Amino acid sequence: MKNREIAEIFRRMAMLLEMQDENVFKIRSYNKAADSLENLSEDIAFLKEEDRLSQIPGVGKALRGKIAEYLETGRVSAYEDALQHIPETIFDIMEIPSVGPKKARLFYDRLKITDINGLKKAAHDGRLAKLPHIRKKTVENILNGIRIVKDSRQRMDLGRARQVAQEFLRPLSRLKEVKKISVAGSLRRCKETVRDIDILVDSTHPKKVMDVFVGLPWVKKVNLQGETKSSVLTQEAVQVDLRVVPPRSFGAALLYFTGSKSFNVRLRQIFKKKKIRINEYGIFDIGGRKEKFLAGRTEKECLKILGLPDIPPELREDIGEERIFKKDGVNKGLKIPRLLETKDIRGDLHVHSTWSDGRVSIKDMAEAARRRGYEYIAISDHSQRLRIAGGLSPQELREKRREIDKLNEKFKDFRILFGTELEIDADGGLDYNENLLKEFDVVIAAIHTSFELGREQQTKRLLKACRNKYVHVIAHPTGVHAGKREPYDVDMKQLSQAAAETGTFLEINAFPVRLDLNARNVYYARRHKTQFVVNTDAHSTEHLDFMPLGVSVARRAWLTKTDVGNTYPMEKLLKVFRSKS
Repeated sequence: MKNREIAEIFRRMAMLLEMQDENVFKIRSYNKAADSLENLSEDIAFLKEEDRLSQIPGVGKALRGKIAEYLETGRVSAYEDALQHIPETIFDIMEIPSVGPKKARLFYDRLKITDINGLKKAAHDGRLAKLPHIRKKTVENILNGIRIVKDSRQRMDLGRARQVAQEFLRPLSRLKEVKKISVAGSLRRCKETVRDIDILVDSTHPKKVMDVFVGLPWVKKVNLQGETKSSVLTQEAVQVDLRVVPPRSFGAALLYFTGSKSFNVRLRQIFKKKKIRINEYGIFDIGGRKEKFLAGRTEKECLKILGLPDIPPELREDIGEERIFKKDGVNKGLKIPRLLETKDIRGDLHVHSTWSDGRVSIKDMAEAARRRGYEYIAISDHSQRLRIAGGLSPQELREKRREIDKLNEKFKDFRILFGTELEIDADGGLDYNENLLKEFDVVIAAIHTSFELGREQQTKRLLKACRNKYVHVIAHPTGVHAGKREPYDVDMKQLSQAAAETGTFLEINAFPVRLDLNARNVYYARRHKTQFVVNTDAHSTEHLDFMPLGVSVARRAWLTKTDVGNTYPMEKLLKVFRSKS
């Protein structure tokens, strides 16, 4: 689909306009249009064919013309004209956290810096620090931001990886020559970030499958094309590898290529003691004179030979490995718990509306939640201190509450909960007083500022929030944001213990660039008997579809339904929340 390509051009147009101090409303219109395009569930080309471009929120006549121009010619002349005055590599600089369009323009005008390497050199040789309003701390932040951007380019978030994989899985799965198809590697294990996409196919006609794979329109470069393995780069420089194996080897290959590396090492060690060899072709008895094929069609039969149950891919990590393997082999009494599933989630507690920085109304968000089978949803807009995100004043809260009450009168078997995403200040203070806080059904406390605080102070502010009797949930507890911000320094042991002792839930935020807490932190916190909720932090109805990403984090941490609060019926959940106060 061309949606992302056009959205990227509109984002860049907004940046160029901001560099030139253009009208703020014009800048916002480009960004809003980009948001809409990124969240479209339909191909923009189909909308144009059906003359439905006017239905896209935030896309006026002028921008519709640019969309049509791109679909017809592959270019937007206004964008290309703007680039005549500034090099395109300047956008790489603007991706760096703490830089942005204004600083990028300053660096270009004063030092002729046009790319990240030039910026890094100027930071190291002292030229950057001589510019107006650029302090020593600013230079340090820029160098750290360069490293973050570099790391994020090497790996993509889980949500993006799934999108890329689907672009290949859909056309390949339709081939009659393909009997089975699956992703493998870190994507199948649902790691929070993924480097490359691995796809495995069961087929007796590999050449046909390979020809279709390398010929897909989104393939930019073919790195390798062989009889059973091919590797390509997409237009966005993502590497996708395809392997084709015969039916009798599919299960063994899936087990082998899913990994993780540490999991496979442990399997090989155990197999070796039993005089058994495992590879992508199958499991073989090598104890006799002649090698004997034992299993390979399914992962389940391969694991059974070891005395292991069918271990979900998410658990094939070093997280909880001690529950699967013992020093001298496997845990013979291992029973895999029924891990959390998306269908267990009864409601989403962290959702935004147009009252703050969301893109749709409360009514639209509620109806989208009902269509997904939820029993409740909490509209948790930002609190007043976060002005940049449209935080709500006490008066606005009263108006919002009246709107929710009116909508709830029309619903049956569904309820909109009155929530807030409450700011925690640098000292652990909260944005609303107790008289306001006790009016909410759901209070989610979060940090959006002062990320630079040290470990002790950062931890203290979270602990103070946990101890407030009106705070039910701590949102995205480490503040990580892929490609933008690393986790702030927090003592997870103290936070986990405080959350467990006070009955405060920790959030697994399912938004793809967050996935915070990550699986390792969740597994650690669960050992302290902490409870969790899985929320999407949705700002549009499409964002509600991020829930499976959060569930995958919970599964990697061995969580079951009983560990997650928003699997409870609504009245039970509200009773638990009220019991804290």
